[in-house]
Amino acid sequence: MRQLDLDFVRDQFPAFAEPSLQDQAFFENAGGSYTCKPVIDRLMRYYHQRKVQPYAPYAASELAGAEMDEARARLAAMMGVDGDELSFGPSTTANTYVLAQAFGEWLQPGDAIIVTDQDHEANSGPWRRLAARGIEIREWTIDPLTGHLDPESLWALVDDKVRLVCFPHCSNLVGEINPVAGICARLRVQGIYSCVDGVSYAPHGLPDLGALGADIYLFSAYKTYGPHQGIMAIRRALGEMLPNQGHYFNADVLYKRFTPAGPDHAQIAACAGMADYVDALHQHHFPGVETEPKTRNAQVHDLMRAHETALLQPLLDYLSGRNDLRLLGPSDATGRAPTVAVSHARPGHDLATELAAHGIMAGGGSFYANRALQGQGVDPAHGVLRLSFVHYTSAQELDRVISVLDRVW
Repeated sequence: MRQLDLDFVRDQFPAFAEPSLQDQAFFENAGGSYTCKPVIDRLMRYYHQRKVQPYAPYAASELAGAEMDEARARLAAMMGVDGDELSFGPSTTANTYVLAQAFGEWLQPGDAIIVTDQDHEANSGPWRRLAARGIEIREWTIDPLTGHLDPESLWALVDDKVRLVCFPHCSNLVGEINPVAGICARLRVQGIYSCVDGVSYAPHGLPDLGALGADIYLFSAYKTYGPHQGIMAIRRALGEMLPNQGHYFNADVLYKRFTPAGPDHAQIAACAGMADYVDALHQHHFPGVETEPKTRNAQVHDLMRAHETALLQPLLDYLSGRNDLRLLGPSDATGRAPTVAVSHARPGHDLATELAAHGIMAGGGSFYANRALQGQGVDPAHGVLRLSFVHYTSAQELDRVISVLDRVW
């Protein structure tokens, strides 16, 4: 099996050569990853050469529009959806809010939506607000000891009133990877739509959305090595059925139906750099292998996941072996993302502050997942320490964080 060439990977990220970041180990990637060089290069080129209104009949404008179209088309192809099923917005939170408004117009009083308490608030709060319109909100709750979201508990909530189920691919605190494909397939059989928050999963390898089967899948470009944009894939049948939220004269363009605000042209164009990065990784690790975008993406996804899983298990073993803290989520690396939250007698922010003094960049707090903490008996105001990494993290950095934890706690 091929192994990830970490030197090549880190060469693609200017942050690792930045003097001000030297001797710092970055463990708050779940809050936002470093940006890869192809994205930065495209953003700089756009602002230098193409910062004009796109799609007009002059060269700079044509190039600007072409790069925006390229980003949408290439990312969609890598994830197995049609180009116009992918749209960009200012953030995943904003994209979800717009979706909730569309569903709010379509649903009838007495219809039901199921949400979870494992989610980031972005895929929970906007849906819960629909209760004011007479929509019934049902909560699929996590196990208070393990944070696990049991699918059997979901089916106990489902009846003929349920129209939509919103849940995470994985939680930004629990980290456990939920069985999305199986859940979405069963929901579809019952005529129920699915909305999956992929923000905490996509940084660990862009998913095959066709295989997952979600009707809506959302994630954030700034956590997947790109600019600050929210990316949303919505199946055509659902997107065309829901009420248009964009300008009325754009209603026949699927990727414009749920973007009422003008998109950030430069950042959309720069998102093509995310596809450049995936292709560069594939070309380096699979030289001479010509294949379709979705297959390239899948092979890169597996390289990333294998590297992360190998690094994650020693950290989970170390944390599980301590009796002065509580590890949230599973202790088996194969079933979770490398987003690791621990509850301690000391507040999460205080722990992160102490680690910062030793060159460990980590986060402390509730991370917009107050309900997930409360569901596990943790006070959001007290918070947790979160250590999160991605495929560009090294074994030496993992050893370092464990060594520092041993010294400061």
